[in-house]
Amino acid sequence: ATPVTTIVYHNKLQKELIKKANNKQDYNAIADEIFRLKEQKEKAAVDSHSREESMKRIKELQDFIGQQATEVTDFDEELVRRLIEKVTVFTDHFTVEFKSGVSVDITE
Repeated sequence: ATPVTTIVYHNKLQKELIKKANNKQDYNAIADEIFRLKEQKEKAAVDSHSREESMKRIKELQDFIGQQATEVTDFDEELVRRLIEKVTVFTDHFTVEFKSGVSVDITE
């Protein structure tokens, strides 16, 4: 469900809850649904923020790479620090995790 659809549905449920409460009807199911929708809305907001942050990091990395010389012939510490989050070494391979979230496994 889209955030707008969820909000409209949430508002409808709140009105129904008030109506049932005024009529002294059991409204636990509606209250539970409203709570579930609030949690869903909060999760969507967090996911959206996370996605925006990832896109921002990728854009920054693209801009940085675009400013670099086409051919890298020497070790460039600034380039490494801007691009690589961490390197994990295993007995048979190592994994390079980029700040964009992409991971690459490298074997001999």
